[in-house]
Amino acid sequence: MKSMKKISLVLALLCAFPLHAQERTAVETAEIGVNALLETVAQAKSYFLTDRERYFREIEAVLDTFVDFNAVAEVVMSRYASSATEAQKERFAGILQSTLTRFYGASLVSYNGERLVFLPPRETNSDPRADQIVGMELRGDTTLRLQYQMFLNENDEWKLKNISLAGINLGRQYYTQFAALMTQHNNDIDAVLDNWQ
Repeated sequence: MKSMKKISLVLALLCAFPLHAQERTAVETAEIGVNALLETVAQAKSYFLTDRERYFREIEAVLDTFVDFNAVAEVVMSRYASSATEAQKERFAGILQSTLTRFYGASLVSYNGERLVFLPPRETNSDPRADQIVGMELRGDTTLRLQYQMFLNENDEWKLKNISLAGINLGRQYYTQFAALMTQHNNDIDAVLDNWQ
């Protein structure tokens, strides 16, 4: 009888506190993140000309909520990631955080209340843990197409690890730059990080 009570108690606790339950879908996470980002751009864009560092700090604070910059660093390093130390990966994640904040923030500074439309998924994957591509467009006088590559982290939270902006796959573009610097600096990762621009 006691063992049945213990089993019931364990089952009740598991139901009350599910392990690694996903709170949001990839699309919901992307939608919340990009809407917060666009709101921040609209509120802070006057700083782009007068106090650019403040503008980028505000953009970075929003990006931190839904972008995993360590995963971004792994995407960019690609095959070189296996030979990098954890300290080098973390350092590169910090560098990319600054680089992407500036690229993305500068790209969105012309945002002027255009309508955000989420596009239907291109394909479905039967694996619920597989990366998902979330496509969207900012529609106004011109249309800006964005694609977020989302993945489930160890906490079962969807996070962004790669962006395509106006057809430019940033992970691929930055990988090309990383690989060229690795060749130029005899595969010295620290030298590559020192010379990243």
